Amino acid sequence: MAAVLRQARRVCRGFPGGWRALSNASCLDPSEGLAEEQRQFQKVAVEFAAREMAPHMREWDEKEIFPVEVCRKAAELGFGGLYVREDVGGSGLSRLDSSVIFEALATGCVSTTAYISIHNMCAWMIDEFGSQELRSKYLPHICSMQLLASYCLTEPDYGSDAANLQTSAKRDGDHYVINGSKAFISGAGDTDVYIIMTRTGAKDDGAKGVTCFLVDKDTPGLNFGAKEKKVGWNSQPTRMVILEDCRIPATNMVGEEGQGFTIAMKGLNGGRINIASCSLGAAWAAIDKTTDYLKERKQFGQKLSQFQHLRFTLADMAAGLLSSRLMVRHAARSLDSAHSHAPQLCAMAKLVATETCYDITNKALQLHGGYGYLKDYPVQQYMRDARVHTILEGTSEIMKRIIASSLLN
Repeated sequence: MAAVLRQARRVCRGFPGGWRALSNASCLDPSEGLAEEQRQFQKVAVEFAAREMAPHMREWDEKEIFPVEVCRKAAELGFGGLYVREDVGGSGLSRLDSSVIFEALATGCVSTTAYISIHNMCAWMIDEFGSQELRSKYLPHICSMQLLASYCLTEPDYGSDAANLQTSAKRDGDHYVINGSKAFISGAGDTDVYIIMTRTGAKDDGAKGVTCFLVDKDTPGLNFGAKEKKVGWNSQPTRMVILEDCRIPATNMVGEEGQGFTIAMKGLNGGRINIASCSLGAAWAAIDKTTDYLKERKQFGQKLSQFQHLRFTLADMAAGLLSSRLMVRHAARSLDSAHSHAPQLCAMAKLVATETCYDITNKALQLHGGYGYLKDYPVQQYMRDARVHTILEGTSEIMKRIIASSLLN
């Protein structure tokens, strides 16, 4: 953590005139309530997003460019292993620190930041549950993003019903042989390391029969489907991962046999905070763009900012962003403190933040009128990239199920 802070201060000194945080002079000040160190991290992330991401966001989207070198620049600031321990190259930050950083980065490109957040989730799984051998071998390169990671849970026939996944791993001496396929995998085909949830138990064992493995890209039998064409998230490739007699050392098991579903769910608690934080960044940037537009655009002889209905709409958007941010940061703190209700708080935060922030980006487009529908204006990209956040890392419906089960059981 100290190393990251030193880097943050060095980078901040390199920005003439300091930084301009979007909305930092208003009631939406994103640094409100943060410690001084967290404000430093936020400054660096906002400036990095403005310099390295926002100017290229449209091109990455339209040409479907995966900006690997920009990701590696982000890793130089410590963003490749935010909550990984420092002995293997991680930054050793808290989940709250990480949420603040992901929100700030997402103002520059939601899609790219979302991939970085998934990469971080994979790194944490190895750090938390992997052997010392796996930690030492992989994490220094993953934290620097010289090796890029993908998370493989969802299957073509098992999405929300992940406990019944069918990708199999059979023991064969000192190895396991994996067969099956995974769907909707971010980075697949372009990334280097795959964290794969498999079934080592019987088909009817449910969650108890799931085991986690690390699989290298060059492993024989590991193949990829065609690149998917998506509505948003176009700066990161998405493909199927196909495993056909994929033979890996038993030492590549992450955690213990049968522990995979627990690892997956614990990883997703943090992943839900990460994705919700990306939604906050999308809404933050969309409100900032919309505020400027309302002040400039005139209709019926006056600026749009003078129409009461539009002012009220903007107020609703601002209130939605702030309430979502408070929920996300509260849930992040619950993870940091290992609160007994952290999974439910993370589910609540993801449900509210992703739904609300998508609505904010959609309203931002509406307030831009016809211009909002043009790709010359970034609000449409914030909306398209934020849309999938209500689906992945657990749909909104699954979040409601988690919350309701806690209340009724």
